[in-house]
Amino acid sequence: MYVIELALRMSPVPVSVQRKEHGDAEALYQQIRQALEQGQPRMLELTCEKVEGKKVTVLISEVLAVQLYEKTAATGGSKRPGFSFDS
Repeated sequence: MYVIELALRMSPVPVSVQRKEHGDAEALYQQIRQALEQGQPRMLELTCEKVEGKKVTVLISEVLAVQLYEKTAATGGSKRPGFSFDS
């Protein structure tokens, strides 16, 4: 399972969605990066493959960073890589 995580302006909690395949995760990561670079589309709707029906729409101008990482059993309930503020 791969996690695409977004850090949003003025939000201490990141937004994340998951993809089963690395290729799908990489494609979504690149789509978000392109939207950040171009400012288009203005809003981006993301869906989660793990939780069916889970959707979120973000305003691209509020996205500060995006990261992609593999969710493994070792990182299951422990500290996430990257944007985590936990010690």
